[in-house]
Formats: sequence, C-alpha cells, structure tokens
Amino acid sequence: MRLFAAALLLALSACAGRVPAPVPQQATPPLPYPPAAAERVVRLALAEWRDWGGTVREAWSEAPGGAPESLPPESTIGNFPRVLAYWRAVEDDEGAIRDNRQVYAAAVWGLGSSTLWSNPAWSAAFISWTYRGAGVDAREFPPNATHSLYLDALIADARAFPATAPFLPHAPGEYAPRPADLVCFDRSSRNRLSHWTERLAEAGVPRPMHCDIVTAVAPGVVEVVGGNVGDTVTLTRYPTDAAGRILPAPPGKLPLLVVMESRLGRLPPFAP
Repeated sequence: MRLFAAALLLALSACAGRVPAPVPQQATPPLPYPPAAAERVVRLALAEWRDWGGTVREAWSEAPGGAPESLPPESTIGNFPRVLAYWRAVEDDEGAIRDNRQVYAAAVWGLGSSTLWSNPAWSAAFISWTYRGAGVDAREFPPNATHSLYLDALIADARAFPATAPFLPHAPGEYAPRPADLVCFDRSSRNRLSHWTERLAEAGVPRPMHCDIVTAVAPGVVEVVGGNVGDTVTLTRYPTDAAGRILPAPPGKLPLLVVMESRLGRLPPFAP
C-alpha cells in the first residue's frame, strides 16, 4: 500500500509546475463501504439498462440512433420520470428539470412537440444517481452534473487519502478494470488530455467528458453501462488484452483517459 501511495503521489506531481484551480478538500478521511455497495452499483446500472431496452454496442462504434429519452408519456417505457430521477441526484441540474417539466407538460396536453431531455446531457446525472442509489454518500462520491467535476473530487480524495480513498485513478494501459469501476474519456474537440494527470492543472474547470460504470469482466472483454449514449442507457463492450486491460482505441477514435478504480468493498475491514 505504501508503495502504491508513493507511486500515486509521484504521478500526481507530474503537473506540479502548474497551479490547479481550487477543488473542495475533505477534512476527514472517507469511510469504507461493504461489498454490498459495489454490488448495488452494478445491479442498479444493469437494471436501468434493461428497463431502457437493453441496447448493446461495441466500443468505438456509432451510438444507436433514435431518441428513447423523448418517448411520449403514453409509451410503456415512460422515460420522463427516469431521467427526472437522475437529475434529482445532483445539486445543480443546470435548469434541466425546470425546462423539461415545461416540455413534458406541453407534450402531455398536446400543446407542443419539443424533444425531451435533449439538453443538457444527463450522462453524469445518471452516474451520480447510480452511486447515490447504491448508498454511497456524497462524502465518498460527490454527485455532479459534470463528469470532470466529480472526477476532480475523486482524484483530490486519492491525493489526500491514498490509503482509504474510495477511488484511485489509473492510466487505462496500467490497470485491468473490475465491476463498479469507472472508465472515462475526454470528449473535448481540442486540447484533449493525453493523460489523466494533466487534468490537475485545470481542476475545477468543467471539461467535456464521459464516464461509464463497469458491470462485468470476462476474458477478452469489459462491459460498461452509461447514460445518454445514443439518448438511452447503453451497454458498451470494450476488448481487452490477456491481462484484462482495455485495448487502445483504433486510429481516429476517442481513447480512454482514465480508469477510476472503485474500492467499494475492497478496503479494510471488508478486504485486506
């Protein structure tokens, strides 16, 4: 553990020459969670995926078409309350609930045909809802409508409490994902980050990113579930090497930036 902490601090020091924007620091160490927390994260993510229709895609392929998020209120899926629940999990919904309640009301009474939940993106709200619904307190997973900002908080925790932090960042080529982990990539169209440590120089400043929850691993494949992928909750399959690490993205495709190792149920006293 000491060697890992030293290696983590060394990686974090790579950007020491640049002063990062302030990120709220936690004064007290995080609490450990039992294995049931990680199990619930996976179970909730998969349950939502099934309820949205069970869309599956191969990594780096085009997202499925259509707009399941906007199905009319008389549909059997009824996705308006689903996405509403995701947004309720974050403190600042960026006006999503206010605006989409109006759109929904118009649709219910046949007074409009605007697209529901098309803006802002709800993928980070889905991730926040899943961990919160699994019983992970905001101290250990600060819910946020922006992926980059909750990642900043998780990385700051790893820096301050490397022995007990609930999540640890890894370069994708250096770590094999496990269920309840997060896999994330940078969606920026310019100045894209090439390594997660580069994020330290701009911590606290929003950046377009996306994360999915690892739900299963098997020889040659890692399966992840994420929200707002093709306007639905989608399961994506990533190919892996013999050690279980996700393979690099094909040329021209967005590479993964970071795998956040979830240590829910993997720390003492629940695991050595």
